[in-house]
Amino acid sequence: MRLGVNIDHIAVLREARKINDPDPLEALAILRRAGADQVTIHLREDRRHINDYDARRIVEHSPLPVNIECSLDPGILEIISELAPHRATLVPERREEVTTEGGLDVIGQFDRICEAVERLKEREIDVSLFIDPDFEIVAASADTGADMVELHTGEYANIYAMLYSNLPHTPHSIPELELSRRELKERLSQAVGALENSALYGAKAGLLIAAGHGLNYHNVAPITRIPNIEELNIGQSIIARSVWVGLERAVAQMVEAIHG
Repeated sequence: MRLGVNIDHIAVLREARKINDPDPLEALAILRRAGADQVTIHLREDRRHINDYDARRIVEHSPLPVNIECSLDPGILEIISELAPHRATLVPERREEVTTEGGLDVIGQFDRICEAVERLKEREIDVSLFIDPDFEIVAASADTGADMVELHTGEYANIYAMLYSNLPHTPHSIPELELSRRELKERLSQAVGALENSALYGAKAGLLIAAGHGLNYHNVAPITRIPNIEELNIGQSIIARSVWVGLERAVAQMVEAIHG
């Protein structure tokens, strides 16, 4: 199982003071030494963290494949096409959200997504779609011509946190905060089952399967045991731990957690 490390939150720290430190570019060699397989960044329309200058330098200098998450905005797609990273992951995006809150509406935006996939693949960029673990969405994703899907693990992560964390809820938790432990365990099992079934069906449809969102050192193990998932993209939890142990050790610990 490959590990893509999302380094957006290094840029978040920089933007807190609107200065030039820390520089996300400096993370690249560290990620490689620590055993990461891929660098992931999100070039948002509002440029709230990673900006165009970051993206260009990261693509040009990274010793690892670069995966750029991006919206369907024509201007953003033009930039990604010009940069030609190893992969583009198409994600939904809303200005008011703190982080990506769900998967692409592949069925409702099917034609638009097909056009984006074709445009990117003309530049020899692999294309992944960030989707909710749902049979119909996986089927529609396969029909777009995309190479890969990344299954949204947010619901799984939220239920896991509610079940095993001392906190009463998480910022993006499911609405039912008063569920019993038995009910939460049932919901967790259902969330894992949805990921398992989506990964299986996606693989049978010829898609490569990744997963990500909300994964951390505590909840990642059950996801690593799901057949057909071959890549995880994890960011915030790694960067958060790096505050205490340093980035190289934080990445190495996640690699160890994944490979167990």
